[in-house]
Amino acid sequence: MAFVGVPGSVYTPSQGRNLPGFAFGHGWMTSAGRYERLLRHLASWGIVAAAPNTERGPLASDSTLAADLDTTLSVISQTRLGTGDITVHPERLALGGHGFGAAAAVLATRGASVPVQSIAALFPAPASPNIEVAASATDIPALVLGAPGELDTVSWNPLPMRTWLGDTATLRVLPKGNSRGIVEGRSAADWVLDTGGDKKVQTAVRALLTGYLLATLTGDKQYQVFADPDEALGDIATLDPTTVESDGLDAFSRLLKH
Repeated sequence: MAFVGVPGSVYTPSQGRNLPGFAFGHGWMTSAGRYERLLRHLASWGIVAAAPNTERGPLASDSTLAADLDTTLSVISQTRLGTGDITVHPERLALGGHGFGAAAAVLATRGASVPVQSIAALFPAPASPNIEVAASATDIPALVLGAPGELDTVSWNPLPMRTWLGDTATLRVLPKGNSRGIVEGRSAADWVLDTGGDKKVQTAVRALLTGYLLATLTGDKQYQVFADPDEALGDIATLDPTTVESDGLDAFSRLLKH
């Protein structure tokens, strides 16, 4: 993607026409390379997966990453990939991301240059107030993934994100693990940010995300269970936000609590 000014990676099947396409935003203070196995897994199931490698610093902008995600999705859906024999269907497109990148993906739906069919917000994190506005205006299917004890904290906000996205969204909660477990490998920053990977979390996320994208982008009936909030997926719970009692704390008080 560098030829359009957006450094990043694209993972594709070896061949295929009119494939589904997915643009993924990385978490705060990390890089697209820390999700390589996830993106390769999607490609192995026939999904073209691309991830911009921008906005990696401590002062990263969610709006800039959102713009890069939009550009990424536009590029892969309008360009022949590989040796020219791989194409993405212009109406089988989805956005997603982890943490900060999940917030940016939701923001990218507002005024997107290409039609987006679904969103995957994996362990979303609080960002600018514009995220709530964009999420509230979105009426496409969305998967929101959360971890126990991290549904509405200073660092993670899957529960509010599900509420903002409305009834077209499904909030699923892993039985174990944490919101940082999706990040692959380790770096020096992990010792400070505690972003070490958890292979069980990564395995669960790969299955959930792949099934969800196949359900929402291809219409394959055997994967519809992944997009149906009324269907159980093993021990992964579906959470209705209206059944969760608020702790009544403001952001500062919640910070002190945690």
